[in-house]
Amino acid sequence: MIATLQTWIYILLYLVVFLLSAWALLDAATRPASAFVDAGKRTKKLWLLVTGAATAISFVALPPLGAGGFLVIFAAVAAGVYLADVRPAVKPYSGGRGGRGRGTPPSRGGW
Repeated sequence: MIATLQTWIYILLYLVVFLLSAWALLDAATRPASAFVDAGKRTKKLWLLVTGAATAISFVALPPLGAGGFLVIFAAVAAGVYLADVRPAVKPYSGGRGGRGRGTPPSRGGW
């Protein structure tokens, strides 16, 4: 019974890493390239490569294949860095979806 529970937890954790990596990849793909440079977060191409590799690794690691093992940790870190650091920094520079669309961050001042 414990082994079955551990297996389900393992599957759930790997599925969560895959979904977070896919979300990071899709988000990076929809942001304009200039937003990454304007926010000082390298280039869009780099983040597409990082999040794409994270998504591929986490997909291959999903059962029943289960290949990838500890590499999923790197995929989780890559997706986490993008979603926690890069995405919030790039968001104000993106048109639509909460950004002003002019390539400038929202003002922090009052009126």
